[in-house]
Amino acid sequence: MAPACAPVAVPRAAAVTSAPEIAKHQRADYRRAAAVMTAPRVLLITPRYSYRIAAYLQAAKTLGMQVIVASDGPHSLIGALQKGIHLDLQNPQAACEQLVSHAPAPHGIIATDDNVVELAACVAQGLGLPGNPPSAGRFARRKDHARARLQARGVPVPAHQTMALTDIAAGAFPDITFPLVVKPLAMSASRGVIRVDDHDALRLAGQRIARIVATSAHVDERERVLLEEYLPGTEIAVEGLLHRGRLHIVAVFDKPEPLTGPFFEESYYVTPSALTATTLRDVTEVVQATCDAYGLRHGPIHAELRINAEGVWVLETAARTIGGQCAMLVEFATGQSLEELVLRNALDEPPPVSRLHNAAGVLMIPIPRPGVLRRIEGVLDAQRVPGVEKLELWVREGHELVPLPEGASYLGFIFATGDDARQVQQSLRHAHACLNIVTAPKWDIVAA
Repeated sequence: MAPACAPVAVPRAAAVTSAPEIAKHQRADYRRAAAVMTAPRVLLITPRYSYRIAAYLQAAKTLGMQVIVASDGPHSLIGALQKGIHLDLQNPQAACEQLVSHAPAPHGIIATDDNVVELAACVAQGLGLPGNPPSAGRFARRKDHARARLQARGVPVPAHQTMALTDIAAGAFPDITFPLVVKPLAMSASRGVIRVDDHDALRLAGQRIARIVATSAHVDERERVLLEEYLPGTEIAVEGLLHRGRLHIVAVFDKPEPLTGPFFEESYYVTPSALTATTLRDVTEVVQATCDAYGLRHGPIHAELRINAEGVWVLETAARTIGGQCAMLVEFATGQSLEELVLRNALDEPPPVSRLHNAAGVLMIPIPRPGVLRRIEGVLDAQRVPGVEKLELWVREGHELVPLPEGASYLGFIFATGDDARQVQQSLRHAHACLNIVTAPKWDIVAA
């Protein structure tokens, strides 16, 4: 009887011994090596926490491109970050010099998130690659600079001013007219954005925003906020690509839910837009004028606008793609991967003409209340709703849920397609109604 610990014989693959077989395998190795050496290289500049990294890596793999990831993630468990170029994003000038000097000859550059857009512009300028001037990246990131620039160039923006949080706390208000929207100078996803209708509401909003911006990297972003006129109207989002200064619209998304405040949590995006051809032309002109005013010339843009009887108004224009998993909506609607389009554009390829295959929409599943997530019921029922293509949950049991304005994330995303936008919206509403989000109170332990 064999000992209990006797080694087990493991069959091995037959060794390649014949000369023709060896030559065949060598040729395959040479072809793979040659393909890697000749594949275009794209430098992806990203914070380590960006959810866009995986989508860009997959798109590059599909296109046969190499991606060099530059991030602040030297100890990441994600191989592409750990093996990539490690930067100190708190020192953008040194990071720019490092990449210009040591990046392995990229053919294009992409910034994944707002806080690395200016760095990517600096690197593109230093390497002579398609990109934007650093000043344009600054306008796209900072709401107060953007407002001033657009106003000076005659692009329609709400009346606005900046104000110190200490003045708001002290009640030292200027001559202002309500309702107002109070915003941090540099945050996205509607975090910290609050509508106020009187002085008391403004004081309370100031207190909440002060806590939200307390860890911002720049002093003025911790100390000041933007006050701007509240604009009624219909809100839309525009996804586009700039190629040598010219704007190519990828998709226009309607936001069918009224966004009137006090907080501005986005939920439904649907396309095609119900706007008239004339209004869509006006939208394109305003977004192009915004890009021209900032100095943006190349790469993705994501714009938020409001439309009312007085015209088309710019709320935000960022030099990046749409947030969250919403980029998948472009593929459901057009059959084209947004990340693949951005990668090709980074190599100076003109964007293809975008054509809708069908109506599509997404629901960014909102966080209903603060607490600790126990479970989400009804997921299978939601997935079975006619028209629903995909349901992704991003938050797991035991995770603390933080709604807006303090929070900056969603529970997940539901995607649907259909014959028209109304049918898509109905599918999303039905799927959302199937979900029951069970939470428990969060108990903070305080030392005695």
